[in-house]
Amino acid sequence: MAHRRGPDTERLILRAFEPRDADAFFRLNSDARVMRYTGEPPMPSVEAARDAIVAYPDFDTHGFGRWACVLKELGEDSPPIGFCGLKFLDEVDEVDIGYRFLPAYWGRGLATESARASIEFGFVTLSLEHVCAFVLADNDGSIRVLNKLRMTRAADIMYDGQAAQRWTVTRSDWFGSSPRNGGETPSP
Repeated sequence: MAHRRGPDTERLILRAFEPRDADAFFRLNSDARVMRYTGEPPMPSVEAARDAIVAYPDFDTHGFGRWACVLKELGEDSPPIGFCGLKFLDEVDEVDIGYRFLPAYWGRGLATESARASIEFGFVTLSLEHVCAFVLADNDGSIRVLNKLRMTRAADIMYDGQAAQRWTVTRSDWFGSSPRNGGETPSP
């Protein structure tokens, strides 16, 4: 089953990107401040953004992927302000949580809010046993988010010649410390 619609949060709708989102996807992925810590080159054009959206295989291949984050107050059809979601990384055989937001939305807790919902979706809906995150060592903002998610720094690694970190959270740790359930593991 392809989960093109993610979990709604208090302030966000998480849904698959659509070709009509190409302008917003381009703005997000061509902003030097956003791309600084991704290890990816900036998106070259709106057309390249549209092509990337159309060719994105993860929902069909794995049943989940990165969702467009849309402000609820503006409605589902409004332009995305970022993305968040789970991605299966073939090269390490793990599921990764990832997020990006336009700088105008930084510092509002949206990355934490959407990542928390995405991880919970992974454990509850997809029955994952653990979720990882990879972050460049000097990306203080993302490291703060991972700490708020109660993820644990598992290893220091090199990524494309840069110092990086691998963070993890297990299903049992998530439900054992989830503020939503008062710290109790839910019944099966």
